[in-house]
Amino acid sequence: MSWNDFYRRRDILDAVLTAAARDPQGPLPFDEIPGAEKAFGTRENLMLALHYRWTQLLSGHLRAAAEGIDEHSDHVDAVKRAWTAAVRRNRALYEVVAAHRDEYPALKAAHRAEQAMLAIAAGLAEPDEPVDEVAKVGAAFEALLSEGPGLRPARPFDRLLRMLAPSA
Repeated sequence: MSWNDFYRRRDILDAVLTAAARDPQGPLPFDEIPGAEKAFGTRENLMLALHYRWTQLLSGHLRAAAEGIDEHSDHVDAVKRAWTAAVRRNRALYEVVAAHRDEYPALKAAHRAEQAMLAIAAGLAEPDEPVDEVAKVGAAFEALLSEGPGLRPARPFDRLLRMLAPSA
């Protein structure tokens, strides 16, 4: 990919986000953006590029949060702050990706990897645990996070446990 291709793709992603910000839950504005089909081929490829952008932003916030973590720090709280900051600074991107991530098989897999990243970063799972279990913990943790940026459940571990084991 040339630099010209890179910048064209970046500009198309920006245009999609600008158009989709009016209605993030609505259909992806693929046909309305000149050059989108030529640059990405399919809506799924476009969504993968948007998810990749989101993952880069989120992982950057997680790395920055990890800088201040020591053995006495609350990893869950640090990840919550990082996730909240990423969402607040990139709301349209987050909302578009979240609204469309279940529509495409490749995005479902990318989302599971994101959930696993959150669980491991928060110290709720270990990298050597079974992938399905880590993703399940990450999904429950993400559900807590997405209740609303800035909201902190009074007892996050109790709520997390209830989500993982509904009978708890």
